[in-house]
Formats: sequence, C-alpha cells, structure tokens
Amino acid sequence: MEKLSVKPSNKFCPQALFLYGTNREDGSPNFGLFCWFSYCWDAELGVMACIGGDKLTKDRIRAENIFSANLVNEPLLPLADYFGTIEGYSPGKMDIEVDVGRGAVLNVPVLNESPVVFELEVFKTIPLNDSDVYICKICNTLVAKELADETRGTNERMKLAAPAVWTGSGVGNYFNINPKTVGATGELKNKLPRKNS
Repeated sequence: MEKLSVKPSNKFCPQALFLYGTNREDGSPNFGLFCWFSYCWDAELGVMACIGGDKLTKDRIRAENIFSANLVNEPLLPLADYFGTIEGYSPGKMDIEVDVGRGAVLNVPVLNESPVVFELEVFKTIPLNDSDVYICKICNTLVAKELADETRGTNERMKLAAPAVWTGSGVGNYFNINPKTVGATGELKNKLPRKNS
C-alpha cells in the first residue's frame, strides 16, 4: 500500500462518542459531547479523557472530580449532535426533553437511554497547553440488561449497543458500526504467511 504524507488528522481512525454528564452548580444536569476518550490500565481498567478549551463540562469536572461517560448509540445521535453543537454556557441548553437518571454509585447525571454508562472519578489531572487530560477510576459501569446477557453472542450484543463513531477534526461525520466478527483473539495470527527457510 503506497503512502503519502498529509496533515495530522484522525479522519480514518474513528472514535466512539460519549456524552459526559456533570452537575451544574445548582445540582441540575449538564451534558456535553466528547470523543477524546480511551482506556488505561493501572492495576485495573481506567479511563483517559481529554477536554480542550473552556467548557462548562470542564469547569464542573474541576469542581467535583466526578462525571459520567454515556456511550452514544445511533438513537442518541440527534441528542449528541445537539449537545455537541450548543455551547455549555448557553442559557437554556438543557431546556429539551432528556431522560436523565442518577448514577448508582456516584452522584452524577446519566442518560437512561445510553447502552453503557461509566461513572468516573478523576484521580489525576494532566494539564496541557490548551487541554486537560483526566485519568479516571471507573467507580461503576451501568449497562443495558440485554448487554449483560452472556448467552447472547458478542455480535448480537454489539448490534444491540449500536455505538456511534466520529471521524475528522473540525467538521466531521458520524458513522454507525455494522459489527461482524472477523476472528477471535489469538486466532488471526495463524493466517500470516511464514517466511521460506
């Protein structure tokens, strides 16, 4: 495959979308859309979340050190697009119909329609030039009952979760995932050709 050098971009490296839930000063819920999210390991599974610029979500994480990360699926995309394009400081941002609950372990707002919700506590913040990276402990994970049913295959559960992904900096695009198992861990290596001795 021939390669060309281009400007830095994530256009072909999709990232899962999450709606972060925080508590406003008055205790009411606030949600913002983010995708700079990944996992880390430090004796247990944790989360890394990066937030750039000035945002209400960032202010509230700094104030309380807790938030929820709600996986966005296809049905939640219109809500995610709204929360991703309306600034958190805008008056009336939350004046829309949203089915909000509370975390089971942490006092954080959660989206009842999200298939997977992480309740997160920040234990380390790494300040960058224009961003902060939050290293978080997963205090609890809420999943749709169907996703916890291990009698269902992984393919079926991935289709039920229907996570949405986003690519591209600036104006990007949302995509769905049409999951199809292509092999199990440790199985695909057997397809590699061997060098001739």
